[in-house]
Amino acid sequence: MTSVPVIPFAEGEALLDWIGLTDAMAAGHTLPKAEIGDTFLYRDPDTLLSRAAWIDGMGMAVKTATVFPGNPGRGAPMINGGVNLYSDGDGTLQAIIDFHLVTKWKTAGDSLLAARRLARPDSRNILIVGAGTVGRSLHDAYSAVFPEAHFQVWNRTRANALAMATERPMLTVAGDLEQAVRSADIITSATMSTEPLIMGEWLQPGQHIDLIGAYRPDMREVDDAALLKSRVFVDSFDTTINHIGEVKIPLEAGTINRDHMLADYYDLDAFKRTPDDITLFKNGGGTHLDLMTSRYILDRWTAK
Repeated sequence: MTSVPVIPFAEGEALLDWIGLTDAMAAGHTLPKAEIGDTFLYRDPDTLLSRAAWIDGMGMAVKTATVFPGNPGRGAPMINGGVNLYSDGDGTLQAIIDFHLVTKWKTAGDSLLAARRLARPDSRNILIVGAGTVGRSLHDAYSAVFPEAHFQVWNRTRANALAMATERPMLTVAGDLEQAVRSADIITSATMSTEPLIMGEWLQPGQHIDLIGAYRPDMREVDDAALLKSRVFVDSFDTTINHIGEVKIPLEAGTINRDHMLADYYDLDAFKRTPDDITLFKNGGGTHLDLMTSRYILDRWTAK
């Protein structure tokens, strides 16, 4: 019997590249639309979350995460988990992949696919809003496509931005968020904010705004004016419109209508810009993207 590969973080990541991943994501959206299902189990304060996706022609993935808030006090990670990848042909288990590897590359790759199509190719000033784990992943991803860009990071707690900049010598800390937004070609934001941080009045023609942080119905990173000034795209209508405050709140208020969101990744040919457009992309995640990422990881693992 053939053994099922278990792909750990470091060994798996060494085989990956950001452009290859985004090409794989683009190809994945030419297949039939994914079926998605989520389950949550709770034992206060702990959570077991499983997210499943099935794409006809690609296979199935179940991404399971355990969230134990007390773990850091015991010297253990708060979030743990894995991804099981199954064959589309016969349903057999093909790989078990590190949860954090899939999440890192899925999240940043999702945003990078949009930026490759919506940001100006000559973008030279990139602002990262949020100095957490995702912010670091975004620096890795955007550096692959914009290798000559200068990066700044802004964080509400300045010490965290300084720590990130210390790790990455080519990264500098932005002091004033408004000034940094006004001067950036690309703004990529990954915060836990429930109140808008980025204001539409700050935005300039030609910019691309990439929003990752908001994932709950009460969370937003930009205000209404930013949406109204921008050509708005999302990764998936199904996982954003009724689920994430960034678009759910202004839709329910009547500030924007459904047609204001121009396309999702199942219509990639519509992801276009003219030089003076302000483009805005909402990264909503979704298990179908975990499946595409997991398939790419296994393909690279097998090819090694």
